[in-house]
Amino acid sequence: MMLTEETAVPLAALPMDELKAHLRLGAGFALAPDQDGLLESHLRAAMAAIEGRTAKVLIERRFRWELDDWRDAGEQALPVAPVGALISVTLRDAAGDEVTVAPEAYRLIADLHRPRIAGRGVALPSVPVEGAVALVFDAGFGPGWADVPADLRQAVLLLAAEFYEHRHDDGAAAPGLPFGVVALIERWRQVRILGGGGRR
Repeated sequence: MMLTEETAVPLAALPMDELKAHLRLGAGFALAPDQDGLLESHLRAAMAAIEGRTAKVLIERRFRWELDDWRDAGEQALPVAPVGALISVTLRDAAGDEVTVAPEAYRLIADLHRPRIAGRGVALPSVPVEGAVALVFDAGFGPGWADVPADLRQAVLLLAAEFYEHRHDDGAAAPGLPFGVVALIERWRQVRILGGGGRR
């Protein structure tokens, strides 16, 4: 299985001003031309860490997920949430030939923690022997920072500030996320998608 981001979070959607305010930066901040790039990198790293721990996509973007076969013939859990739309489902045979599945053959079961694709009728379309299936879908709470739940927004800002404030550390700091960040994301980790459709 391989999950690939097909689009990235645009710079305009990142909470640069909120992070600057969180860090209590003064007016002289604008005089340091390299700081915006640094803050952007810390924000993107913090978002990636929160998304990795929760399997939740914060700001909407497009993904491609390829797998060898369905875990269950009737439905397949998707690797991240929330999923807003299934764009396409493509079957590829052993020779590399591809066929796009008609949208009428499947449906999205929307769920905040465990979205799934299910067949309309008895089962999902059969994956060719030694072939694969690729799903393209849009996932995320919404296109803007304001669409992200408040506790996850705060967790990102806390973690980005932590990265910024300890950017010169020699690696001696304790590993793992700060306690405040863990507390904020805990409720989003109650249901975690594993390889196919399992729960934790």
